[in-house]
Amino acid sequence: MPLDILTIGEALVEVMRAGVDQPLSRPGPFTGPYPSSAPFIFAVQAARLGMKTAAIGSVGQDAFGDCLLHQLRDDGVSTVGVSQHLDQPTGVAFVAYQADGSRSFVFSLGAGGHIKADMLLPELFDGLRCFHIMGSTLSMSAEVLEVCRQALDMAVAAGALISFDPNLRPELLPPDEARIAFADFIAAADVLLPTEAELLQLSDADNVERAVADLLAARPERLIVVTRGAQGCTVYSADDRVNVPGYKVEEVDPTGAGDGFDAAFLSELLAGKSPTAAARLANACGALAVGAKGPTSGAKSRAEVERFMLSQR
Repeated sequence: MPLDILTIGEALVEVMRAGVDQPLSRPGPFTGPYPSSAPFIFAVQAARLGMKTAAIGSVGQDAFGDCLLHQLRDDGVSTVGVSQHLDQPTGVAFVAYQADGSRSFVFSLGAGGHIKADMLLPELFDGLRCFHIMGSTLSMSAEVLEVCRQALDMAVAAGALISFDPNLRPELLPPDEARIAFADFIAAADVLLPTEAELLQLSDADNVERAVADLLAARPERLIVVTRGAQGCTVYSADDRVNVPGYKVEEVDPTGAGDGFDAAFLSELLAGKSPTAAARLANACGALAVGAKGPTSGAKSRAEVERFMLSQR
């Protein structure tokens, strides 16, 4: 059976400081490992919403790799496209949280950065409905960027909906270089999912409305969903603009909120829902994601998300 959603990218576990304001440069307690990385958090949330989902990526043949693979298999995410490597350890992200809500990272990509053209199995693209890719993946290396361009071509040839989240990571790729690296993916995207800051950093416009207008002029049939964190999002199309408010939750761990949002928005579109309805569910998934410690802990089933939405009315 063809996939609903396919994604590709870095595979990581996350090891986080146990408390706030504990710098990574000093000894202190950690908690984890938690299955993580933007593409894999996205895949888990899409699967929990009922989508037939797969991810392409690499892990090591070690305990951290098993941690990631167990999570994917438990949620029914296909691991056909996930390779295991003897000579490289599974990628790790060390994370520290500050009291002001900011975070600092130390990345060790290891096997997580090993994405090769021979991993683009044709059966993953046959009949594919949606291909979702993120800028964090494109930022890893020139080699990975080229493989992702090949994957994009295969998805377009399959007639898949193309979704792109810029997910800018300046520590991996400065914004001026990202504009060049991301250009093909922005041009091909049927759905763009930037933050306000990312939208401005990747365009020549001096305000959000102008940036959106330029993108819609280049491709009027696309959707642009500008995410605004706790304030929700705005959905733009060629003939409409809708502000969709967010949900109130106590923030525990912000990791994965955008990935959960993306998964929910695309899942609802594929289910035939309107962009506005898709944005409501996406806002709810983003809110739930920040309410639990651990990148995939806040990813909920459709029934749980709908109960949360009713409770917030």
